[in-house]
Amino acid sequence: MPAPHLPRPELLDAEPRTANRRPVRWGVVATGRNAATVTADLALLDDVVLRAVSSRGAGRAAAFAEQFGFATWYSDDDGRLGYEALLADPEVEAVYVATPHAQHHQVVRAALTAGKHVLCEKPLTINAREAQEVVDLARERGLFLMEAVWTRFLPAMQRALQIAASGEIGTVQWVNAEVGFPAPLDPTARIWARADGGGALLDLAVYPLLWAWGTLGLPDAVTAVGTLNAEGVDAQNALTLSYASGAQAQLTTSLLARSPHTAMVCGSEGWIRAQGPDEVYRPTRLEVQVGEAGVRTEEFELIGSGYVHELREVTRCVQLGLTESPVVPLEHSLATARLLDGVRAQLGVVYPTDH
Repeated sequence: MPAPHLPRPELLDAEPRTANRRPVRWGVVATGRNAATVTADLALLDDVVLRAVSSRGAGRAAAFAEQFGFATWYSDDDGRLGYEALLADPEVEAVYVATPHAQHHQVVRAALTAGKHVLCEKPLTINAREAQEVVDLARERGLFLMEAVWTRFLPAMQRALQIAASGEIGTVQWVNAEVGFPAPLDPTARIWARADGGGALLDLAVYPLLWAWGTLGLPDAVTAVGTLNAEGVDAQNALTLSYASGAQAQLTTSLLARSPHTAMVCGSEGWIRAQGPDEVYRPTRLEVQVGEAGVRTEEFELIGSGYVHELREVTRCVQLGLTESPVVPLEHSLATARLLDGVRAQLGVVYPTDH
């Protein structure tokens, strides 16, 4: 499957924040576990105001608002969808969308139409067609939009890509990355629900892909194999990315097997290996070896649960009037969506919103 060559995402802009930057007023759509973790990190920023949260039920919305200190909350119980009420709030400036995958397109479109800046959980949408629609709308409206590829902003990830780009380990020839855990086989759970865009690919593959994409760029061809359950949701998949240079990447994601979550980048002169409890998506240490020299270890600290680095960048971009981040630009999200569409075609995974 051919894919366009795009320049690799830039390293994180190191421009320091200044004390006179105005606070950004945030709204959060959804109150699930991931929304709670991200919101806790959002609250750590000193130039953020937690304005509103929305949920289907009033009880959950109110409890979430009280837990994190939001000024107000909205739910479906007042005659319209909670997120619609939140988007009508003139005090909300930027929204974080944490709904299930299949709802991203609808909620992001509504947010952009309402004039809000948007950070949307990955994947940006369920397919490339929907992704192109929301990107076009954001550009038409002059609003900020970014896919929440939070690992891309972590200090260890930034440093790994910097080392690879510097040539210290020579020419990158091979990348190996994987992530897997046994998810309980509950057909009602979001991660297994076909209607919600469930499966290992859309939920997990972005993390191994980051290591290949950040060091080798987009591939010239992708070969995919996988295991589907009775509902047509991918439970496990393995991708081989091939490049005209001869470089390759082997990437695996699984909802069946517990894996060590490893990531390694190998070049003609040495290698980089991510370390930490969840090194493929939350690395805190890098091991680097060049030639016959001993292994060098570099340590990094996370702020909060690790989402602060991404949230700081989004807040900075909104403050500066930027409509996309140079670290995760919209063209890269579109290219990723096209790549994943091609992989799903090989695996035979089809979602209701694909048609």
